[in-house]
Amino acid sequence: MNTEVITISSEDYKETITNIKKDGFQMMVDLTAVDWFRKREPRFELVVQFLSVSKNLRKTVKVIINDENLSIPTITDLYPGANFYEREVFDMFGIEFENHPDMTRILMPD
Repeated sequence: MNTEVITISSEDYKETITNIKKDGFQMMVDLTAVDWFRKREPRFELVVQFLSVSKNLRKTVKVIINDENLSIPTITDLYPGANFYEREVFDMFGIEFENHPDMTRILMPD
């Protein structure tokens, strides 16, 4: 199965994901973050994987998150399954997802 990997800025995130959905990627398979502490600046990177069953293709989107802001738009309106993945990233890395329907902790205590 072919996998395309693209790296984008956080400003282009929502538009890129909208276009991926229009291109026939029906499933968001995974969403997580990487903390490159002491290895890279900015240190946080969001990694989102998509699948097109009809085209037998995968696409991985990597987004560099600005250290000062730690905020990015939610994609739960496009892929409802992103809900808990985004909450986990918020809980474990502190990255907030703008306009998320329920941005509350699910793993760590308040």
